[in-house]
Amino acid sequence: MAAVRISSRSGLPSLLLYLGIGIALGQDGIFDVKFDNAELTQVIGYAALVVILAEGGLGAKWKEVRPVLPAAAMVSTVGVGISVGITASAAHYLVGLDWRQALIIGAVVSSTDAAAVFSVLRRVPLPSRITGLLEAESGFNDAPVVILVVAFSAVGPVEHWYLLIGEIAMELAIGAAIGITVGWLGSLGLRHVALPASGLYPIAVMAIAVTAYAAGAMAHGSGFLAVYLAAMILGNSKLPHWPATRGFADGLGWLAQIGMFVLLGLLVTPHDLVDDFWPAVVVGLVLTMVARPLSVFLSLAPFRLPAREKVLMSWAGLRGAVPIILATIPMVSGVEGSTRIFNIVFVLVIVYTLIQGPTLPWVAAKLKIADDEAEADDLGVESAPLERLRGHLLSVDIPEKSKMHGVEVGELRLPAGAAVTLVVRQEESFVPSPTTVLRRGDELLVVATDPVRDQAEARLRAVGEGGKLAGWLGTGTVSGTPGRPAPARLAKPSTAGGSAVRQAVKPVRPVKKLGPADDASTTGGTNARRS
Repeated sequence: MAAVRISSRSGLPSLLLYLGIGIALGQDGIFDVKFDNAELTQVIGYAALVVILAEGGLGAKWKEVRPVLPAAAMVSTVGVGISVGITASAAHYLVGLDWRQALIIGAVVSSTDAAAVFSVLRRVPLPSRITGLLEAESGFNDAPVVILVVAFSAVGPVEHWYLLIGEIAMELAIGAAIGITVGWLGSLGLRHVALPASGLYPIAVMAIAVTAYAAGAMAHGSGFLAVYLAAMILGNSKLPHWPATRGFADGLGWLAQIGMFVLLGLLVTPHDLVDDFWPAVVVGLVLTMVARPLSVFLSLAPFRLPAREKVLMSWAGLRGAVPIILATIPMVSGVEGSTRIFNIVFVLVIVYTLIQGPTLPWVAAKLKIADDEAEADDLGVESAPLERLRGHLLSVDIPEKSKMHGVEVGELRLPAGAAVTLVVRQEESFVPSPTTVLRRGDELLVVATDPVRDQAEARLRAVGEGGKLAGWLGTGTVSGTPGRPAPARLAKPSTAGGSAVRQAVKPVRPVKKLGPADDASTTGGTNARRS
């Protein structure tokens, strides 16, 4: 916990602190713990990577990933191939490794690390297009890299490169199909089966994600791609109790990173790293300054991205624990010189993570790439099923840049069967009127029946992005139809079952005192009704 706090305050990537803890515990460290089980490290590292990919997929927003999906696929496949070729050539000609060892190193370090990218980018205010592309790339490129490392580490020569490419394509296709299927079925089940306790939803979501990995691996497909896609589908399916699920997954992600990095620190022998320091620096320099930029610019050539964004993507190819875990594969397979491969990769990751991670915000500032201030923040909507009422209780937070600020409750134009029942503002709660003006920081409780639950959330998000005229201006959705203008009339509030609704809403915020209505929020109500 102290390492997490220090990392967030200093801006240093957390993996360095966790690796330092492992080194301090291990050989040449304070406690001199003897640990050299590469096979156990690989197994636990795979398990941790599954959790990290699941957490990253759950946090990926489909509206950011969808526009850049083809570009991410190109960087994750064609870009990886370019990077492997250039880095392997440098390791062979400049460092003197044989071609098998050079290809293994090239494949191992060509994967950007999901944990490093997710932890750093979410603190850097970048445009959603770049963030979505980098996160999708880091989630996708683990799959082809693992296949390459396993193939290069196998006993005997690699026969026919086109067969290897075909095997990679087949495994990716199987993993994608299984991930999409498991994610879709899991989200369908969680949305239609009410679990007896809210705490079971986070466990169920992570169980579904891990099931996607297991099914993909057992079907001889890419389990890593399967778990990422399944988690992405679950993360964009409007599941009940979503904030609790995200918090649970985030905590598991941190735990996986800590355990994985400490174990890797235990596995390394520090005094053996001295001889491989400069070879690691040379390979890392070629990777960072030549291989990564060329792979980004060449693979993204068909796409219209500004050159400065490609430069930032070239510098943001962060490495973390994943390359070190992949470096255990040749050790387990008994490849000659595998210990040296591990040491070179270990030093490379530490040195260049220490350089790239903290300087990423500075590079973005120099390239004048920043988050679009005009872009509206996405609403945080939490859903809880109300079985007895056959409806849902939506908890909606209005963020700082949301265009819902200044909109009257009546101007939300929610579908019939949905209504704003409570507004929480500055620790005060009140029942709004149609003329109550919403403000930044407000939290709304919206009760919606089953048939209009999705329509109500879609309408709320549309107003959050487009303001009170969403729908009339072709933005947002009403009744599930994109761009259709909403009717100007207000839906009449239903009086049937009103007491039941209040009873369902009341326990949601037991710590909030129900206060009088906000007089300031209803100012001008008479004029609004008269007009």
